[in-house]
Amino acid sequence: YRYGTEEQKRTWLPGMLSGQALGAFGLTEPGGGSDAGATATTARLDGEEWVINGTKSFITNSGTRITSAVTVTAVTGATTGGDGRVHKEISAIIVPSGTPGFTVAPAYSKVGWRSSDTRELSFVDARVPAANLLGQRGRGYAQFLSTLDEGRIAIAALATGLAQGCLDESVGYARTRRAFGRPIGANQAVAFQVADMRVRAHLARLAYRDAAARMADGAPFKEQAAIAKLYASEAAVDNARWATQVHGGYGFMNEYPVARMWRDAKILEIGEGTSEVQRMLIARELDVEGSPRR
Repeated sequence: YRYGTEEQKRTWLPGMLSGQALGAFGLTEPGGGSDAGATATTARLDGEEWVINGTKSFITNSGTRITSAVTVTAVTGATTGGDGRVHKEISAIIVPSGTPGFTVAPAYSKVGWRSSDTRELSFVDARVPAANLLGQRGRGYAQFLSTLDEGRIAIAALATGLAQGCLDESVGYARTRRAFGRPIGANQAVAFQVADMRVRAHLARLAYRDAAARMADGAPFKEQAAIAKLYASEAAVDNARWATQVHGGYGFMNEYPVARMWRDAKILEIGEGTSEVQRMLIARELDVEGSPRR
């Protein structure tokens, strides 16, 4: 919608907007997770076609029965800067599902988020029309980074929901589970943990809503998105850990929701940029190194 031509929009968006199709976001590679600029997948023009070779990993929605296409970053050339260093030209290219040479591996066996389709992709001389270039040639990396800024708000919202769910389950359990003749919530050690869970969920909600409001208003939101994603994801992990503790042995049983929440929480600190990357982005916005702003 943001970078496509009118023809690309007519081809791909109706199915995605109606829920009849899914698209995937092919950025991460086996040798470059947080360092997305280390893209090794290549695409070269051969007449009126891009020839793509490389591998992508941890790609969501890439192998469902309604996945229609994967947009991948690929090195399409190189330029030499004024400093004499060679800089990769990274572009974004739409690869339709079923393209010869494009192979989708079986779904990963994951600790959590098991209903989320996640796979490795490989490209061996996969050919797509030159018209499948998405946006400007050489701007693919920048386009994906912009998309990640928005995605961090979504992850922060997911994390807030998980943190709140842990709180709700813990409040209910603390009221009904009895030990030593009274509800365990009557013990200050439990009550204080549940209170801290409430604080985390509340602040996470404020953080993601602030970032979302800025995005909706067209105001700068990169730093706020990083703050929201960092805080909410870590709040979710903390709340999941303490919700499991409040539930005791039952918290380790799959029949209780907190067991799934505990498994699902950790990926929130990794996907869409690790906690370390978020701190790096926030520090960069603060210009703590005193570097020239780009």
